[in-house]
Amino acid sequence: MIALHGRLYAEEYGLDHTMEGYVASGLGEWLTRPSPGPGRLWVVDGERGVAGAIGITAASEQVARLRWFLLDASLRGRGLGRALLDRALLFARESGYERVVLETFSELAGAAALYRAAGFERVDAGRVTLWGREIERERYELVL
Repeated sequence: MIALHGRLYAEEYGLDHTMEGYVASGLGEWLTRPSPGPGRLWVVDGERGVAGAIGITAASEQVARLRWFLLDASLRGRGLGRALLDRALLFARESGYERVVLETFSELAGAAALYRAAGFERVDAGRVTLWGREIERERYELVL
């Protein structure tokens, strides 16, 4: 999953190797530190290994974080992203979270469309230098 993030974001958006480090550190933190609430990671198997993922982790007892959402280009446009997002949000609801938050960047227009269709609202945005280039980082929230 870490390598998939690195490969896709480098090829499609020109991000550097620090994207992989960012994903690895977040995943490692989630797996090794106590959490204030439940979490889960769904992984999509492809012909060449991991081809997609989505995760829910706890930001607090009341707030879930949607993380690590991506699909290999060969799997996009088939409804799989929507199905992953729906499954993750169902888990968040069943786990008793009141809100779901996520951070992304503005160039991920397809993902943003899925978020908005699911009821997320963009609550903050700003330009930052991250992962080797300047991006517009966005924050979305969904009240469950």
